[in-house]
Amino acid sequence: MNTAELLIEAYSRVPDEAARILDGLDEAALTFRPDPGANTIAWLVWHLARGQDAQIADVAGTDQAWTAEGWSQRLDLPFDTSATGYGQSSSEVAAVRASAAELTGYLEAVHRRTVEFLATLAEEDLDRVVDDSWDEPVTLGVRLVSIVGDDLQHLGQAAYVRGIVERS
Repeated sequence: MNTAELLIEAYSRVPDEAARILDGLDEAALTFRPDPGANTIAWLVWHLARGQDAQIADVAGTDQAWTAEGWSQRLDLPFDTSATGYGQSSSEVAAVRASAAELTGYLEAVHRRTVEFLATLAEEDLDRVVDDSWDEPVTLGVRLVSIVGDDLQHLGQAAYVRGIVERS
């Protein structure tokens, strides 16, 4: 297994797990909040897809699926098209209302673009500095691990919320 194949394997876990979490959920389940400040499943999946979309497009030098493929219009969320969920308020979290099919579709579009980029990588590409605004400049390899780590963490949160919904 080479570097690109390893990264593709890791990133492929994200849409597979998201599909399992979203399967069969209606709007009430997607927007359920264990407490008034908690994140919803809909927001968690949208946010992880938006974060991956924005960050992969940045390091790949491509457009984001969110705007280039019309997902911002399809989901029609009340945010600026540049919003990815970082730093959003509780009321903004509550404003994410999308069906499981819409969330799955957007994540699949992001995943397709991510895999297309990852398939081009060689091991030496991972050392390229992609963000020098940090005290320790961030390399492509570090950024890619950070993105998939965040995605998997948010999926774990969504799975936890689904478990609460199912036991309610």
